[in-house]
Amino acid sequence: MRVAWCFPGQGSQQVGMGRDVAEAFPAARQVFERADNALGEKLSALCFEGPEETLTLTRNTQPAIVTTSLAMLAALRARANAFAPVSAAGHSLGEYSALVASGALSLEDAVRVTRLRGEAMQEAVPAGAGAMAAVMGLAPEKVVEICQEAQQGEVVSPANYNAPGQIVIAGHAAAVARASKLVAERQGKAIVLKVSAPFHCSLMAPAAQKLAACLETVAVAPLAFPVVANVDARPNQEARRVKELLVQQVDHPVRWEETVRHMAESGVTHILEIGPGKVLAGLVRRIAKEIEVVSVGNVEGIEAAAKLLAS
Repeated sequence: MRVAWCFPGQGSQQVGMGRDVAEAFPAARQVFERADNALGEKLSALCFEGPEETLTLTRNTQPAIVTTSLAMLAALRARANAFAPVSAAGHSLGEYSALVASGALSLEDAVRVTRLRGEAMQEAVPAGAGAMAAVMGLAPEKVVEICQEAQQGEVVSPANYNAPGQIVIAGHAAAVARASKLVAERQGKAIVLKVSAPFHCSLMAPAAQKLAACLETVAVAPLAFPVVANVDARPNQEARRVKELLVQQVDHPVRWEETVRHMAESGVTHILEIGPGKVLAGLVRRIAKEIEVVSVGNVEGIEAAAKLLAS
């Protein structure tokens, strides 16, 4: 059995996340306490009790998901004794959780940096000026072609290569609308997403610059295991490359399908999706059916993962 860890990104949040695990495992509770101290506010209360409209603000969502994911991991480590994966990855924001799990970043630095990352991404484009849409049923090269045709001096490009037949595009709202129309004309389907900004496209360049400045003060330690980077879908275990990969990630597409395929090709048999929600489990099953996925998002999931690891 070769196990990899995957961590979810923005969109997986829900009020109440992590509460049962924090109540059941002191190690998880300690993670929430450390995050609260690092930010100087009760992020834990926002995760456990909401309100939802405050939790879904990007500046809160990002550190909240990272904290919850790492609390789940702390509980799992306590329940299943010491073990390490062959590799790890995170979807967009989830890459920070993966890097903390590998020992590259401290929890405190990760929550502070993702708070700033959320603010910078939100501020990069005025509200309503950008958009994202999920494109279904078209090959990647067709989606790239459509985006190029729809640009007309504006920005629209692939932002997330999520799974076969599912690519998210991002850019100026009008350009995304033009691309969506072309998608429909070419027998595909486009669904506009409810997002606060057009992530992972060139409009995020100002956010990437702010993140780079913030990361200058952050220490990166050696990685205990490789983390497959979003930007190139290749495993990285070099501490010196961590910051540049995180900065590039902000305004470049997330290559999630390639990431999972790399894991499958490297012999991964099981993936633990560690954090709130089950979005990644669904994507992994579409990309590599041979990999068994266990979602570790509550006490029940921790018990299922512990049972698997003991087998």
